[in-house]
Amino acid sequence: MCNHSEGFSRRQMLTSMAAAAAGFAAGPLRLGWAAPADKKPQKLLFFTKSAGFQHSVVTRKGDAPAHAERVLVDLGKKHGIEVTATKDGRIFTEEGLAPYNAIMFYTTGDLTKPGTDKSPPMPAGGKQAMIDAVNSGKGFLGSHCASDTFHGGAKVDPYIALIGGEFTGHGQQQTAHIRVADPKFPGATAIKDYDMVEEWYALKNFAADMHVVLVQETKGMNGNMYKQGAYPETWARPQGKGRVFYTSMGHREDVWTNDTFQQILLGGLAWALKNIDADITPNLKEVTPEAVGRIAPA
Repeated sequence: MCNHSEGFSRRQMLTSMAAAAAGFAAGPLRLGWAAPADKKPQKLLFFTKSAGFQHSVVTRKGDAPAHAERVLVDLGKKHGIEVTATKDGRIFTEEGLAPYNAIMFYTTGDLTKPGTDKSPPMPAGGKQAMIDAVNSGKGFLGSHCASDTFHGGAKVDPYIALIGGEFTGHGQQQTAHIRVADPKFPGATAIKDYDMVEEWYALKNFAADMHVVLVQETKGMNGNMYKQGAYPETWARPQGKGRVFYTSMGHREDVWTNDTFQQILLGGLAWALKNIDADITPNLKEVTPEAVGRIAPA
């Protein structure tokens, strides 16, 4: 479901929302998902603007939703989540964000500029409006290039501080080994260590208070950016009264339909929406000690 200002009518939007609510009653629950206690549908804003490189999974053809948007809307229909997918940054005001329980980014670059996809940018105060919304209690999720957004240069941008890590580069798409650091975190309970073909990100400026869920193992990987030991790949952290969840997975179309990725994503979403609690004691130093040197400066 996409914002009506981008070619979809309000009637289409409401119809899709109604289908999501109906799907909540009929769709099967995945192991990664925990429904809210009151069973009411929750609202997720999925923001897919590309101000830098535009990934194929969020590239639209005409008015049709992009691949990642379709997948997330479909998951929403199964689990009582009203997903609104948009590239229109004008929604990032206090009033625009008010209806949503959580916000998810699959974005690149400076989102206050029209950028690659030429969609309307965030207003000047849009980034702060989003940060304020999370601080006040909304959930925030990021996938893949969400960490390649609002780079701060010599300083750590407030957005990077919120998401908990910053993209530095990637090598060729290849198989890598992912280690489950916290098998009790929602979505990870039924997952064992696994291998996956993906475009794996190298990262820096890790939040010292993050709770690492999945670890990126680098032994045997091709590319100098991976010659730095294991580091966080998926994590959770607090942000004011809100909850932040990030995974570097999500480049490839087959990853978006992969059951492991969906388990992790649904678990992170259920946690970020406060449908389920988890122990998020900071553990970066314990589970990825070689990444300590890349913790963001205080």
